[in-house]
Amino acid sequence: MTAPLPIAEGIRPRILVIMGVSGCGKTTIAEGLQNTLGWPYEEGDRLHPAANVEKMASGIPLTDEDRWPWLDRCRTWIDGHARDGGILTCSALKRSYRDRLRSGGSDVLFVYLKVPEFVLRDRLAHRTGHYMPPSLLPSQLATLEEPGEDEAALWIEVQHTPAEAVARVIGMLRARDGVV
Repeated sequence: MTAPLPIAEGIRPRILVIMGVSGCGKTTIAEGLQNTLGWPYEEGDRLHPAANVEKMASGIPLTDEDRWPWLDRCRTWIDGHARDGGILTCSALKRSYRDRLRSGGSDVLFVYLKVPEFVLRDRLAHRTGHYMPPSLLPSQLATLEEPGEDEAALWIEVQHTPAEAVARVIGMLRARDGVV
């Protein structure tokens, strides 16, 4: 764990799940938050079973049955870091998936990265080194259930630089925790 930056002082440890469809910037924002908060960070894609990765790399969308073991691995990571806080990237596209992630009783706050579809398409067309092909974006958008008002979630409309998005999340966390 790295030391938090002064701007993070007073923000209480919790689990942040950085969520959204492929190409929304989950990894970039999570890394920025990890650098700011100093909390452990896990790339949720690394927790996928090999069969899921093979399926996605072949352009085959995952089913709920494919996702449950992955979500359970993500929840195990969450439960192991709940006391001191942590940051996890996970698409968490459906409410039932988010329910599964928070079912262990840990303090989970979802950070939903909302990005216009045309921006997502452009990002995915230029992304290299990732197994998720751009052809799966429509299936992800069709699966997406945006977090409801009754869910613990921050909505971040990602229209600016990653640094600005990270600053918005930090500002929202500070406000939630009453840090002035």
